[in-house]
Amino acid sequence: IHGAGNANMGLPVQYIHGMASCSEWSGVPFSVLLNEAGVQKDGTWLVLEGGDAGKFSHTLPVAKAMEDCFVAYGQNGDVLRVEQGFPIRAIVPGWEGPFNVKYLKHIKVVDQPYNTWNESMNHSIPRPDLGGKSRWHHFQMAAKSVITRPSSGHKLPGPGFYDITGLAWSGKGKIKRVDVSVDGGRNWREAVLQEPVLSRALTRFRLPWQWDGSPAILQSRAIDESGYVQPTRAQLVAQRGLNSNYHYNAIQSWSVAANGEISNVHA
Repeated sequence: IHGAGNANMGLPVQYIHGMASCSEWSGVPFSVLLNEAGVQKDGTWLVLEGGDAGKFSHTLPVAKAMEDCFVAYGQNGDVLRVEQGFPIRAIVPGWEGPFNVKYLKHIKVVDQPYNTWNESMNHSIPRPDLGGKSRWHHFQMAAKSVITRPSSGHKLPGPGFYDITGLAWSGKGKIKRVDVSVDGGRNWREAVLQEPVLSRALTRFRLPWQWDGSPAILQSRAIDESGYVQPTRAQLVAQRGLNSNYHYNAIQSWSVAANGEISNVHA
């Protein structure tokens, strides 16, 4: 998931948060493969190489691989589609998308992290909270949520009752609560979570809203079972600066105009 830049202002939610998905995967645990291969104690990292033209590669700690990662050959009861990494791909629950290497070709066991091209060029982001240094390795996805309806590109036909709904997720575990605000974060109401609420999976939330026709700013705020609270954009920028597109989990704001038109704004 990453945030929208200025070029995406006003586009529908799918263009801004469309790199999220939730599937039922079938595969073989990394722990089985590594144990069968007889990994030595000095083997602490894996280099996962994809078989695509760009040879997309990413490094993964062996400890995480042994915990809950697996090599997938099926998705939602069928074989992997070509777009999803056929014939096999890595699945690294709760961690950033690049770890889930598609078209998996080679798994190399090494004794240190490799700064692969993609990790070095696309994910080494300078941060002011680190004295201008880059944080090289980003692992777990922090809690995030977004209202999907109503959202940018929609237009409310007029004042009346609306069902605010959206999705929340966290790499740390289950979503514990989602709050929704219709006044830009001044006041919050707890939304209803739709079952099942599963660890590191998309969770649907809903909140009824009676719109009176006046301008409004819709926001959602996720809290996961660790107690982590989704930050505001101002909080995230104050910590990381403006270079966090690949790791952006700030609260999303949708502006509802008096004529019902909805747009993407920074509130």
